[in-house]
Amino acid sequence: MKFGLLWHSITSDNLGVGALTFAHIKILENVCAALNIKPKFVILGWKDKRAAYLDRDDLEVVELRLKDFVKPIGGLLGHLRNCDVVFDISAGDSFTDIYGTKRIGTMLGAKWLTHVACRPLVLCPQTIGPFNRPWALRAALGTIRRSAVAATRDDLSTDFLRNSGYDGPLIAASDVALRLPYENTNGAENGRLKVGLNVSGLLFNGGYDRDNMFGLKTSYAHLIQNLLERLTLRNDLEVHLVPHVISDHIEVEDDYRVSQKLAKAFPSLVVSEKFNNPVEAKTYISGMDFFAGARMHACIAAFSSGVPVLPMAYSRKFAGLFGALGYDLIADCQSEGAEQIIDKFDKALQNREELANKTQECLQRGLERLQLYEDAVSEQLQAVMSHSR
Repeated sequence: MKFGLLWHSITSDNLGVGALTFAHIKILENVCAALNIKPKFVILGWKDKRAAYLDRDDLEVVELRLKDFVKPIGGLLGHLRNCDVVFDISAGDSFTDIYGTKRIGTMLGAKWLTHVACRPLVLCPQTIGPFNRPWALRAALGTIRRSAVAATRDDLSTDFLRNSGYDGPLIAASDVALRLPYENTNGAENGRLKVGLNVSGLLFNGGYDRDNMFGLKTSYAHLIQNLLERLTLRNDLEVHLVPHVISDHIEVEDDYRVSQKLAKAFPSLVVSEKFNNPVEAKTYISGMDFFAGARMHACIAAFSSGVPVLPMAYSRKFAGLFGALGYDLIADCQSEGAEQIIDKFDKALQNREELANKTQECLQRGLERLQLYEDAVSEQLQAVMSHSR
């Protein structure tokens, strides 16, 4: 069976999108193995300049352009018709209009072309909403109603859809990146605690408009600098900066350049090397004794490898995902000031052992929720096989 993987990527500078792709392929492989299906994967997404970090014979990459949305032959519609099932993950958090008209237009366009192609559309676990434009909400609800499977990764998305008038089948799952594999690594080796910190280049630079685009209560750059001033004074800590969006081409998004800049101001900091893929990033993060970050999938990498973590949220997707699992320790950069956030960091670091136990409990809850999605995928594939006979 050929599976179209819409808005997945193995070339994205954002390793979070890569983590979703790696983990989702692993999930689909496991489901297919139980059903004796040989899968082939076709990734359908934007062209990125980074080299692919996954090379397999059963994997094809189709790089989309805007013109592919209107081509009757050889465009996106043709690729969708060549698939048996289409899995759309919307890059995790792009099924919303908060990122602008172009992005939501392409997200909706690809979904509606899947319906036109008469292929089953599976909306993978993702953040859905908010929608500030009435036309976008109507179109979103329309495509969800026509989907074979619809899943959210957080309760806020589920509640949003229910409150918006959607009363159809809906799976309240969790993030597929909980299934991302990694290699176990050790924590502190020199008697000092390894504290990992992911600094978002996008937040540090003020967003794409460089003018506090995400409406943070305090300057994120000043928050990070104040936090590092405190941490680097402690002799019992080894502080690691861990970039998770690594972009040589889009400086405003690049975590790595910001981390290098901070390391010049605080020479005792350790900056991780540029990761080649999301598995390398998760493996590195798994070696930390404590972690905090503003890139959600860097936090998920810590969480799902048992590392106590303080997510530093800039949107509702953080509270939605972690809150649904009972993990309510979140620093909300939109509503909390620098002193509150630093205080939360200090307390979480101090109580890391207790927090690690809670992490394990909440992770199990997430995996159980994710199993609901995996079961639904299995049922859908069996239906497709039955129909094809």
